[in-house]
Amino acid sequence: MTTRRIAFLDVDGTILLHGSIVAESTIDAVRTARQAGHLVFLATGRSAADIHPTVRGIGFDGAITNGGAYAVVGETTVVADPMPRAAVDELTALFDSHRMHYVLQADAGLFAPEPVRVRLAEVTRRVRAMNPQAAAAADDDTADRIRDIALADRDAIAKAVFLSEAHDSVERLRRDLGDRYHVIPGSIPMPGSNGEIGMPGVTKGAAIRSVLDHVGMHTDTALGVGDSWNDVEMFEVCGTGVAMGNAPDALKALADDVTTSVSADGVANAFRRHGLI
Repeated sequence: MTTRRIAFLDVDGTILLHGSIVAESTIDAVRTARQAGHLVFLATGRSAADIHPTVRGIGFDGAITNGGAYAVVGETTVVADPMPRAAVDELTALFDSHRMHYVLQADAGLFAPEPVRVRLAEVTRRVRAMNPQAAAAADDDTADRIRDIALADRDAIAKAVFLSEAHDSVERLRRDLGDRYHVIPGSIPMPGSNGEIGMPGVTKGAAIRSVLDHVGMHTDTALGVGDSWNDVEMFEVCGTGVAMGNAPDALKALADDVTTSVSADGVANAFRRHGLI
């Protein structure tokens, strides 16, 4: 009898190619795996409110969101770990002192100062202009869904995303914050550098352990597939960590296996190779 597996899939660069483009092979792989009795979860840095309907429509057994700050199995919440309000206030003050743009991310939505909202909308238009083919199929208007920072509930913020014209912002913030926060590089296609900040220990890997405990499955049965630096802890926890072909080489070196890229049936090939389909 085939061993029942549980898979955790990153979204951007793993399921999504551009905006809302999802390969048919990915949809088929997820649905076929679930029909065979395996479990398939999202594991994304996005908030629940920012997961595109095209992705949700594939059908999953649950989702890890906000880089591990929240997790649901079916309709049951198994992880809810927002940042302390004092941490949110400290980070926003630090961003302001460094003149960095930032977005505060809650599970219910995204919030940013007006200049940031304008800047992200400009970037979205520029990216689409540079890639008309992708723009014609894409309708991911994340920038348009970012609400004014004054509306944010600072007791419900899961993580902060920062954007800077400087190329050393990740290193600078790591020096300033030390080990009191978890600072990692981001993958937003903008000049300069960007990244995300959460609390130490709040990662996709930690949330995966909670999900596995809830469903009664062992790490050896878990397959984690991703392409970004917030997937490192997922690779460490899952029995098999698979990097997408479009992942950075340094991240591929941390994975157990490397599949093809998001545009070349990467998820389907990973599922096929590791026995889910």
